[in-house]
Amino acid sequence: MTNEAHAQKPTTTTTVRVAVENTVATVLIDSLKTRNALSVPVMTDLIDVFTKLGERSDVHAIILKTAGHVFSSGHDLKEIRGADLATQQHTFDLCSQLMLLIQRIPQPVIAQVQGVATAAGCQLVATCDLAVAATSAKFGTPGVKIGLFCSTPQVALSRAVPRKTALRMLLTGELLDANEALNFGLVSHVVSEEELEDATLAVALSVAKASSATVAVGKRGFYEQINLSTEDAYAHMAQVMANNAVGHDAQEGIDAFLTKREPQWQNRL
Repeated sequence: MTNEAHAQKPTTTTTVRVAVENTVATVLIDSLKTRNALSVPVMTDLIDVFTKLGERSDVHAIILKTAGHVFSSGHDLKEIRGADLATQQHTFDLCSQLMLLIQRIPQPVIAQVQGVATAAGCQLVATCDLAVAATSAKFGTPGVKIGLFCSTPQVALSRAVPRKTALRMLLTGELLDANEALNFGLVSHVVSEEELEDATLAVALSVAKASSATVAVGKRGFYEQINLSTEDAYAHMAQVMANNAVGHDAQEGIDAFLTKREPQWQNRL
């Protein structure tokens, strides 16, 4: 990450707004007319926003939320209807680029989920590092019901929930409620509608108070090792942990723990 003074500020658009306070960035998708659909313009804006936030050293955690009573209905079907193959390919390539970017930037991204998250909206939740859902939230991949299988959403979904659960959602289009989503690992927290805003912020602040350099090492390492064999994962992560251990913030944190004081992070290795 670069110093904030030299990093580009994220662009706030008519459908994507960004605010930064106390090392936590909030990214808001506001497209009520499309039920917060991941249209090509929205995905393009989100890629710009997350790219620029990923370069900022003053941002330690990111909340992703949407306006209104629906988290996201998925892709904008009006864009897909009648489009040629090249246009369709561009849409789904752009979506894949966005999802990969969310997992590649150093800061954890926390979804704040209200209402329904379907198709690419469900994919977005599954992609985020953490997800706080209201008890009223529902999750699904119902593309099979309209003849367009949720093929790109299943990439994130199948990596977030057990295989049979993913196939149940993909093949039947059935919605999961918030507690099912929690039990199956699609979300990390479930709270009441009234608590959603504060609870999500509390999770973000909890993440943000740690050394951002250490968190970045952990996030990157998690996604690097998850698809390796157990043997290769241990070999790789032993090296990662050794490099982490000799770094400034690890030594500061260990010394602070042993001497019973608060650590003074420099947010560097």
